[in-house]
Amino acid sequence: MFKNRVAVITGGANGIGKCIAEHLERNNAAVCVIDKAEGNHYVGDIADKGTLENFCKEVIEKYGHVDFLINNALPITKGIDECSYEEFEYAMKVGVTAPFYLAKLFAPYFSENACIINISSSRDRMSQPQTESYTAAKGGISALTHALAVSLAGRVRVNSISPGWIDTSGTDYDGADALQQPVGRVGKPQDIAEMVMFLCSDKSGFITGENICIDGGMTKLMIYHGDNGWSLN
Repeated sequence: MFKNRVAVITGGANGIGKCIAEHLERNNAAVCVIDKAEGNHYVGDIADKGTLENFCKEVIEKYGHVDFLINNALPITKGIDECSYEEFEYAMKVGVTAPFYLAKLFAPYFSENACIINISSSRDRMSQPQTESYTAAKGGISALTHALAVSLAGRVRVNSISPGWIDTSGTDYDGADALQQPVGRVGKPQDIAEMVMFLCSDKSGFITGENICIDGGMTKLMIYHGDNGWSLN
């Protein structure tokens, strides 16, 4: 399906990013991963400007072009009580600045029908206490998505995905945890990877600037004490 197509994935060593990489590889794409975790990929911190520049140079020297840029790397989650100025700034660098700068670096090298997919979060519209660094970064990348879609119009389609509760440990949840989602289960990385595959394909050629929330309906369900198997203890 994606033979001779080149995909770049940030944070692709584990979790959702790894699942996306595996889906693309199974469909014959060449996948370039950058992640802080050690492994058989480019190891580096995307909060660092020089690291992004060196990574981009390596990708272009090897392949000459990019078809899919998937910004998936996870910013830190700290709240207003404990998050320092430097930590909040770091979260913005990982969650917003790096996706912007990678789009800028790869802009001359995007192939025809290229696309950018930003992984946001349902936290772009809802919060838990003490999550300001993560929530702000995810809200920022959602806004960056439609800005890039307009600036790169006619050249690159840009969309984002907002996952809800996605379990990456293989745990089976039941009871209130499952029932918080109208579909009756917690999400899996494959739920996100399948949407990435669709957005990378020609089938989504008329979609740009959109944020697609994949949360099993969790952000649409109003939960009260005693409803839907949930209670406040």
